Amino acid sequence: MKLLKRLCETPGVPGREERVRELIAREVRGLFDEVRTDPMGNLICRRKAGRRGGRTPVKVAIACHIDEIGFYVRHIDDQGRLRVQNVGGFDPRNLFARRVLVQGRKDLLGVLNPVGRPIHVATEEEKKKIPTINEFFVDLFLEKKEVEKLVRVGDPVTLVQPMEVVGDVCTGKAMDNRVASWVAINAIRKAGSRSSYEIYYLATVQEEVGLRGAGPGVFGIDPAIGIAVDTTLACDTPGIDAAESITRLGAGVALKVMDGGSISDRGLLDEFIALAGRRKIPYQLEVLPLGSTDAAMVQRTGLGRKAMTLSVPTRYVHTVCETVHRKDLQAAVDLLAAWLTA
Repeated sequence: MKLLKRLCETPGVPGREERVRELIAREVRGLFDEVRTDPMGNLICRRKAGRRGGRTPVKVAIACHIDEIGFYVRHIDDQGRLRVQNVGGFDPRNLFARRVLVQGRKDLLGVLNPVGRPIHVATEEEKKKIPTINEFFVDLFLEKKEVEKLVRVGDPVTLVQPMEVVGDVCTGKAMDNRVASWVAINAIRKAGSRSSYEIYYLATVQEEVGLRGAGPGVFGIDPAIGIAVDTTLACDTPGIDAAESITRLGAGVALKVMDGGSISDRGLLDEFIALAGRRKIPYQLEVLPLGSTDAAMVQRTGLGRKAMTLSVPTRYVHTVCETVHRKDLQAAVDLLAAWLTA
């Protein structure tokens, strides 16, 4: 869990994923035969096939986006407070009274709040109002001249939340989607030299703002098969019907049938289902009405390729308390490693 904690707590908004990329590059030393960064910022790690059998190995890309939803500074007001532009989808109801990290000339801790009066002096109507993203500001508790020395428009801002292990679950920010890199790295380690595939671990950028990194990354690799690893909704909570829960926490890795951007290759999906059954790895099938993963770009870039998504069920997605179950994490690692070595 130490690696997952480091991954989740490292800041990396879309377009500024360099700290996460550097962390992963250090972590995978010795695991891959080649590690490089493409012009888009994707980290591309290649591992040669172990079992070849005299045949040209099939290329497989495992796409795991490493960006997290966050903000960019868009304005510094006369009191030195920062106004921000979101990059990625936030529910403003989850943003009240949050600590944030501003990556300026040095890292600065601030507090994110909406404009308006506190509850003690607010009217009943004001108490009911849900502010828009544009109404939030960051207070650094510094004079404007000090702020301007340290911060400029375009600096990234991320929410601050430590990852904690609570019983059988892990909770914190940016499980979406640092958990995918944790799964991929551990699965590739577990597969060792037994895979007949030429494996590319593709740590993609800018997924949260339109799947922007996966296309160029895959185009440069041209794999025959693409597997996206991502989180998915586990809406097994009060107020939501079972038919709308998507997945259940602790019920196993989710194999995506379809989402708002892609329909998984039926042959690949059947392979994973059969393999999970033979190995007695817990799994569940997932149909997600909206949203998408890097699989959407993986399957349609260039001449196209077979693609699907392996999902980790996650409660409270796009909040600072995103929660995953250790059984689901283990199932994802076991199934991906089993498929790579089948």
